[in-house]
Amino acid sequence: MKVLECEIFFKFENRPLTNDTAMILGVYWYFKFPENLYRFQFFRFLKGFGGHADNPAELKAVVYINDPEHLIRELENLHLRFKNTYLDIKINENQLVISTSDYTLFDEHFQFVSEIEQLLIHNNAVLLDLPFEVKSNRKFSPEKGNFETIEHKFIQITGSDFKKNNAENLSVRIDCHLPTVWKKDCIECLIQICSEENIHVFYYYEHDFGQTCNLMLFFTNGRQKQNAVQDVNINSLGDKINHLAQQYPLHFGHFGGMEHYPRNGPFVELITDEEYILNNK
Repeated sequence: MKVLECEIFFKFENRPLTNDTAMILGVYWYFKFPENLYRFQFFRFLKGFGGHADNPAELKAVVYINDPEHLIRELENLHLRFKNTYLDIKINENQLVISTSDYTLFDEHFQFVSEIEQLLIHNNAVLLDLPFEVKSNRKFSPEKGNFETIEHKFIQITGSDFKKNNAENLSVRIDCHLPTVWKKDCIECLIQICSEENIHVFYYYEHDFGQTCNLMLFFTNGRQKQNAVQDVNINSLGDKINHLAQQYPLHFGHFGGMEHYPRNGPFVELITDEEYILNNK
């Protein structure tokens, strides 16, 4: 059975976010490689498993290099340009394991690895297929701010099913209901909030019954490439939507039983990279 994007949730409740709850929403890869977008000579993709395994997805290369210290310096300099990525280097003399990993591998990660591949080619690296004993390790972490948590209980962080090139999407989902007569005005206010909060994708599902409307709102972005990564301050978004709920008769959660679940849609208000976000019709 095809899994609805609105029913795949990330368990972020106990995972602190960073940089005043600024996080990257948008297109990412975790379970499958982005087919037709990238091709690597040295790196292989190791999928995440989620659930109890709870491991990040990883891009990893095992190589032999004539001058490992020179390559490590080049990698360190390269990492300065890719500030949202991890870089891990395991070392045993001329043998290196080079990897980057995360629960959301964005385009930026794959672009980072593409440039590492060029360094490996220029340094005449040889691909290895055997494990080796690790004698030392170098780690380069992404820039981090202060740890904060999501303050608003009505905010859910959701993943999606697979879209174009095996892409998934990380979104903010908010369930709510309000009198149908107020729906148009409320949606217009949400569009304005999106423009203020660096959100370029906004769509929703609905179910009208009687004089009431159940809504399932999604806020996200498109592909996240180097020098164009879009941070979204989750608490700021939540503050503004919470204020909206004080201006309108908007209530969080759905009203009624499953027969009133909002399945009609999606109704798209803002979109970019649509084929990577919405299901093909």
